[in-house]
Amino acid sequence: MTDTSVDPPRTPRRSPAGAAESPRPAARRGHRPGTTRPDDGNSTAATRPAGARPTTARPAEGTTGAAHAEPPAAERSAAGAAGAGGAAGPAGADLHLDLPATGSRRSALMDALREAIRSGRLAPGTRLPPYRALAADLGIARNTAADAYAELVAEGWLTARQGSGTTVAERAEPVPPARARRSSRPPRPAHDLRQGQPDAAAFPRTAWLAAGRRALTAAPNEAFGPGDPQGRRELREVLADYLARARGVRTDPDRIVVCSGFAHALRLLFDGPRAVLPARTAGALAVEGYGLAFHRGLLAAAGATTRPLPLDEHGARVGGLAEDPEIRTALLTPAHQFPTGGPLHPGRRAAVVDWARGRGGLVLEDDYDGEFRYDRQPVGALQGLDPERVVYLGTASKSLSPALRLGWMVLPDHLVDRVLAAKGEREAWASALDQLTLAEFIDSGGYDRHVRRMRRRYRDRRDRLVAALAEHAPHIEVTGIAAGLHAVLRLAPGTERSVLKAAAYRGLVLDGLADYRHPLLTAEAMPATDGLVVGYATPPDHAYPAALEALCAILPPPL
Repeated sequence: MTDTSVDPPRTPRRSPAGAAESPRPAARRGHRPGTTRPDDGNSTAATRPAGARPTTARPAEGTTGAAHAEPPAAERSAAGAAGAGGAAGPAGADLHLDLPATGSRRSALMDALREAIRSGRLAPGTRLPPYRALAADLGIARNTAADAYAELVAEGWLTARQGSGTTVAERAEPVPPARARRSSRPPRPAHDLRQGQPDAAAFPRTAWLAAGRRALTAAPNEAFGPGDPQGRRELREVLADYLARARGVRTDPDRIVVCSGFAHALRLLFDGPRAVLPARTAGALAVEGYGLAFHRGLLAAAGATTRPLPLDEHGARVGGLAEDPEIRTALLTPAHQFPTGGPLHPGRRAAVVDWARGRGGLVLEDDYDGEFRYDRQPVGALQGLDPERVVYLGTASKSLSPALRLGWMVLPDHLVDRVLAAKGEREAWASALDQLTLAEFIDSGGYDRHVRRMRRRYRDRRDRLVAALAEHAPHIEVTGIAAGLHAVLRLAPGTERSVLKAAAYRGLVLDGLADYRHPLLTAEAMPATDGLVVGYATPPDHAYPAALEALCAILPPPL
């Protein structure tokens, strides 16, 4: 039978001065002799006018009641004052309990709490809601909740201490752990020299946090509503100024669209029913003979056909673009060819822009690490030669962190509306709060200071790599070190695979050059070269010397 008992009415006593005092606790029906009633965690007793009866809402059949965790001491006092009218207001975190619709409420509550503790859902030390709050939330009598707590205290499931509330007791027999799920991810390597990742430990946490506080303080209320698919105006304005100053980009805020990274930009341009450059009409896409297989796979999944351009010491051989009438778009890394290194020759930069004008095509410029040039002034963006024929793509992944998921597209005027249509009516990827923080970080000068600091650090990493190779493997040629976060180590023909096996045996992770070669690039157009792509920015400072030592140990001796 359901326990429907309630507390009898109480009349406040009066002190000699006439002030109302808390009533003495009345004897409660259902309290079992020999058990200690758990502390409710609320030192202020609620009072009701004489004759008043509390109204108790019961859940409908099959419903679940949620109780709330006990608040801190200051909040308990406030809750007690607010509860002087007799209502036990909810406070704190929710506690999910399933009670059957029929049967004894006390037994059902005890069974539910035992099961929550037995299964590990309520860990030892977890503080339970005050029984008054639990009773109000579950629609049962307070006596019922108090007696259930007292019974579980007596059984050892719970502990109660005056002033500290009721908590889950330490159990002699811990809950058996759930069956571990097998992870498909490989174990963390002993030495990590993968390319494309900045030093995660160098993220400017303090400066970023300060910029975030300033940005949130100054943010208008509408910034916390649905996002603009073009991106926050604050970020687009500072990006227009920064890119013009640091990279030679010619643009204005209305031609910038914020995205969540380079891959997201490619999807907006080529993938989906609203793609800006759908494969069925865009023609073939020219790409560099060496590049990220992930990007090639993304384009292939969108239905795009890619044609590789051979490379030499001056970058991509763009003269072949005019020979293939099906090509209307070219994807290039003009500032620092990825991964072989080196900028696109000035004559070829002008030639590819002329080709785009004459063909009515587009050049997609991936400026993935343009800020990090060490031996001379950075190479300016190709976009500056013709903003109506070049789509400039940049991100914060190398300069700050790939965890931010922030990038930007500087578009020709005729593509802006089409890209926005592809994104949709609301921003679904890039956080407006991160955009505001990045805008403040750039505007305050923090971004420039961070980039200069990291440029010095990565240049030092590069120099240490070159020095270690000169000492331990002087026969190994190092290329692509004038800029970026990685270097290419040229190996003797036929040795790349064995070197990678030796690296894996030592727990050293790095990439082979063959992984970046386009599968359609023929040996006649460009002979294959054995090599390693070494990311010297990835390890934290304390792990870098050991990583260099492991690298030198796996390099083959001179022939």
